[in-house]
Amino acid sequence: MSMVPATAGAAQPAASHKVVMHKQGSTASSQASGNLQWGGGPVEHNAKVYLVFWGSQWNSDANGVQSYLTNYFNGLGNGSERWSNVMNQYTDSRGNASSGNPVLGGVWVDNGSAAPRSASQANISSEANRGASHFGVSGANADIFVVSPSGTSPDNFPNAGFCAWHDWNGNVAYTNMPYVLDAGSSCGANSVRNKLDGFSIVGGHEYAEAETDPQAGNGWLDSNGEENGDLCAWQGLSSLSESTGSFAVQPTWSNAVGGCASSA
Repeated sequence: MSMVPATAGAAQPAASHKVVMHKQGSTASSQASGNLQWGGGPVEHNAKVYLVFWGSQWNSDANGVQSYLTNYFNGLGNGSERWSNVMNQYTDSRGNASSGNPVLGGVWVDNGSAAPRSASQANISSEANRGASHFGVSGANADIFVVSPSGTSPDNFPNAGFCAWHDWNGNVAYTNMPYVLDAGSSCGANSVRNKLDGFSIVGGHEYAEAETDPQAGNGWLDSNGEENGDLCAWQGLSSLSESTGSFAVQPTWSNAVGGCASSA
């Protein structure tokens, strides 16, 4: 969904751009309706994730979430793993999505004040723009991950039934990344390796979708408007070995194989 910079009352992200919570006994949140089709918008040719740990609450991080997410994204796209290669097949008028580019662009703990307890989408978008300004980036290649601290409810998480979502605010692609451990197994905790699994499963889902559909609605989607992460959500979870450690991930949709894939 292409949007102008978010203001109070801005439209919410489409349901297809959210990672829905996992229900015990369920597999995918969506059923594929044919392969993904290009909608004429951009893909990320030099995909970069910029982690913004929002709020002074991050001065305490007993669960090691900052390190976990930093190591996860630092190990993607540097040739040591093949999970991120699945996205390389998707193109726009300028060529393929990222190939062989390290993903992590930077990390910032924005701890000058506390993150709001109940941030609105407008608040999250504003923090994404603040992060983009801090890193000196803009445009479709930059994905600002606004990572909220424990005990907060960005966009009514977890009561709204999602684990995370991504969108575009006219300046930058951004991801609302709540403290998914607060939702426990509903957002992936202890589903593969340990309690932090949800951060890489959900974070990887949003990264993959932002790379192939950074403006959230005009990139690569199926005929129902679903993105590559949606079509494989909570299926085939596995452990991905990177140069920086091992992390839980889900597969993403591959047109090349006509199904979900964890490597290419």
